[in-house]
Formats: sequence, C-alpha cells, structure tokens
Amino acid sequence: MNPALISYLQGRRSVAANLLDEPGPDDDTIRDILKIASRVPDHGKLAPWRFIVIKGQARERLSAQFAAIALRKDPEMPAERREQEHTRLSRAPVVVAVVSRATRHPKIPEWEQVLSAGAVCTFLYMAANAYGFAANWLTEWIGFDEEALALLGVAEDERLAGFVHIGTSDLVPADRPRPDIDAITTWLT
Repeated sequence: MNPALISYLQGRRSVAANLLDEPGPDDDTIRDILKIASRVPDHGKLAPWRFIVIKGQARERLSAQFAAIALRKDPEMPAERREQEHTRLSRAPVVVAVVSRATRHPKIPEWEQVLSAGAVCTFLYMAANAYGFAANWLTEWIGFDEEALALLGVAEDERLAGFVHIGTSDLVPADRPRPDIDAITTWLT
C-alpha cells in the first residue's frame, strides 16, 4: 500500500484555471510531466495522442484569435464574456493541449485509442500536481470549433482531448459532491 498516493487520490481537486498564477513549470519540468503523461495504457504502442505546449506570448496571441472567432460567431456577446474570451489560454502560465490521433487499426479499436488520450490528460494533471503545481483539465468551445482547432494545428482527422492548464495556487478548493458508489456499482460474484 502507498498511503501518500492513496491520500492524494482521495483528496484530488482541481483549481479553477483563472486562479492559476505564475510560476508555471519550466521547459525541463514540462518535458518530465509529458514523459509521465505518456506512460498511460496504450495498446499496440500506438501513441494515439500528441501534445501542444502553449506558453509565453502564444497564450495571449491565441486567446486574441479565439476571441475574434467567438465575436464573429456571436456579435452580441456581452462584455464580460468578451473579456473571458481574451484570456481563454492566458489564465495559467502553461497550457498543454492533448490531441487524440485515434485511427483505424486492425487490432486496436479506435475507442481504446480515444480512452488512452483521456488517460493522458489524467496522468498529465496528476504529474503536474506531483511536481507541486495546480492544474485544471478543460475542453471548452475551442475544443470543438474547426477554425479554432486549425489555429492550434489540429488536423481534420484529430480531436482535442482537452487543455490542461498548469500553474501555481495556494488555494485549497472546496470538495464537490461525488457519486454514490453503491448507486453506480454492480457486483457480479
């Protein structure tokens, strides 16, 4: 038994992306976090996912481009949402986009490849926590908008599994209601 790991998993909570501050991980730490994230179950050793690391000025540039797309699609957008769009990727010091590259394979179902990309997001989140950073896994509208995805370099045959925002926070977020395990568990004995 690993009591420290059990304690971490029992208390795991996300810090809202807009509450993540500097410092974020440096490039070497980001690489280490990505190496850990890539250790997920991956039947067939396909690596059916890839990473896009967004930091520095790229966060502001992409946020402005996404805001322009959102405003073009909703010209009556309220001022509060406009401000939110302008900070979409600049809320945290580092944002890692996880891109699912699931494809047809003679032995590995596409669904397993998609699940592997989701596991990468989870491992990425937990690795950031292990290095002392707070994190939040989000998708938001840009994860489903073809024009926004093209700005990120996501190909037509790829999908966004999520954005993992990474930064520093002293906040301890309140826990939220969790599912009743007995209500969602079937025991076959």
